[in-house]
Amino acid sequence: MPLPRRVSDLAPFELLLAVARLGSLGAAARDHGISQPAASSRMRQLERRLGLTLLDRSPRGSTLTPEGALVADWARAATEAAAALEAGIGSLARAAHARLPVAASLTVAEYLLPHWLARFHAVARDTAVSLTTLNSEDVAAAVRSGAARLGFVEGPEDPAGLVSRTVARDTLTLIVPPGHPWTRYGAEGVPAAELAATPLITREAGSGTRRHLDRALRLHTGEEPVPPLLELSSTTAIKTAVGEGVGPAVLSSLASAGDVAAGSVVPLPVRGLDLTRRLRAVHRPDRPLGEAARTLLDCARELPVSHG
Repeated sequence: MPLPRRVSDLAPFELLLAVARLGSLGAAARDHGISQPAASSRMRQLERRLGLTLLDRSPRGSTLTPEGALVADWARAATEAAAALEAGIGSLARAAHARLPVAASLTVAEYLLPHWLARFHAVARDTAVSLTTLNSEDVAAAVRSGAARLGFVEGPEDPAGLVSRTVARDTLTLIVPPGHPWTRYGAEGVPAAELAATPLITREAGSGTRRHLDRALRLHTGEEPVPPLLELSSTTAIKTAVGEGVGPAVLSSLASAGDVAAGSVVPLPVRGLDLTRRLRAVHRPDRPLGEAARTLLDCARELPVSHG
């Protein structure tokens, strides 16, 4: 129900309470940082609105009438309630500012966010980031539900219903164990059709990396890739399985760079297949990002992606 018109604006009542507390309209005007004529005008407007005489005016000053004293007593509870409401809202706003819930896909969480967060905490020391690592589909779901204010995903499409911004670019890399038959292709690259027809070690179905690869192969060959050899939810487990000769895999260059440098896996190009991708930040269109989330976004865009 709407507030009654006569009491919807509490500012004149605060001035009335100042007159009651300080003993004169002039002192109340000084307390509110306004001129005495302005204070007098506000009191007359309030009296007209209420249909009551609230002040006794005389050459010696203004004091509350009996009606004015009664209205002041009633107004005190309302202004105190408004002050409590303001304090509560301010407390919630400070708490929201002090904690930033973020959800990120595995590649972003492991290889990019630590660098972004180092920059972020240098400029936003009072804000704690609460990070949840999920696959890209689940990141989008967490942002839609409000569990995360900001999300980072790897999928080939912008998640439905969310605002999407590119923050970095990455390349997927085919890796095989040393001595794998595909190493004979060398710089010429593995044919995309052969890759699509080979069971791979992959992430789970909701993974942005897997969705990006499947989409690229589907567009290139016109056919669905064959089912995976293994589905593993850990990038480290995938790299270990490749290094032990279980089979080939396609991972982010960010994730495979260290193993490539160590010689435990061999990177190979894929002939005619574009495996570059955009890494996106996502958020809900109906929720303001807030200063902390905008700062983290700026840090993500400012830092270049290194592939080892």
